[in-house]
Amino acid sequence: MNRILGIGNALVDIMTRIDNDAFLESVALPKGSMQLVDHNFIESLRPHISGFKKSMSAGGSAANTINGLAHLGIKSGFIGVVGDDDEGHYFADDMKKAGIVPHLFTSTHKSGVAVAFVSPDSERTFATFLGAAIELNDAQLDDKLLEVYDLIYIEGYLVQNYDLIKNMMLKAKAKGLKIALDLASYNIVEAHLDFIKHLVEDYVDIVFANEEEAKAYTGKTPREALDILAEHTEIAIVKTGPKGSIIKHNNKVYYAQSLGRKCIDSTGAGDLYAAGFLYGLVNKLPVDVCGKIGSIVSGHVIEVIGSKIDTEKWVDIKKMIKPLITNS
Repeated sequence: MNRILGIGNALVDIMTRIDNDAFLESVALPKGSMQLVDHNFIESLRPHISGFKKSMSAGGSAANTINGLAHLGIKSGFIGVVGDDDEGHYFADDMKKAGIVPHLFTSTHKSGVAVAFVSPDSERTFATFLGAAIELNDAQLDDKLLEVYDLIYIEGYLVQNYDLIKNMMLKAKAKGLKIALDLASYNIVEAHLDFIKHLVEDYVDIVFANEEEAKAYTGKTPREALDILAEHTEIAIVKTGPKGSIIKHNNKVYYAQSLGRKCIDSTGAGDLYAAGFLYGLVNKLPVDVCGKIGSIVSGHVIEVIGSKIDTEKWVDIKKMIKPLITNS
């Protein structure tokens, strides 16, 4: 496998660093929450955040992973829906600049936007307007497009649309693609547990979960959950935060330690771990090395605000990865 297609909610991320949590109270956003809001609410925030330090990027879980893969040199594409507006044009341009092929569909509705407020203690609070992003449907995934790729990476937020995700997996399997699924969020897993189990058991080759998602899926500790997730998949990964990750493949368990870097903002840590891990798989590296690369990439993204890593850090990442490839 050497070409990876991501599919998910196309959102423009606006990362905003706030001075104190009183601001969150003033706009009625519970600290640490992810609130779905309408476009009017997003517009009402703009004058309030004009004085804060901000950064903008093409975001959404799968888009973050694909962006990381593209920076690592993997030929990548992304499917999503945006509006015919400034945010939609920005999303497409940002992907192209990263070397990603954007397979974007245009809606008459506004593009999705996620405003993330980063508190002084690094806690994140999201106000998310999904907008056009939720108009994604399985008819937009045609056979000719799938023939270009070897693996499809799917963000778990899409499982709320049962027809979309199941038909997408059926099409991918019919074309011989590997399927990688990230479980996205523990509340998503809890709300759609039976359906997600069906997907994992019948279609998924590679599954990514963090501790909370793994517990929601199995009710077990990370190590016990790993065994359950691995029963029906080729590779199972449970991310354990500062402790790193545990991986199971061919009945063998591997541990990958984190870099131990200071966390400024954890946005995109799981997404960029997946990018590093899949990069290792594309290069046919042992799965324990894939885990180490995942730790390297995620260890750098937590040092910045937002999910995008700057050029200097990518240079450092590639230097750290090189000996792992050479010695494998």
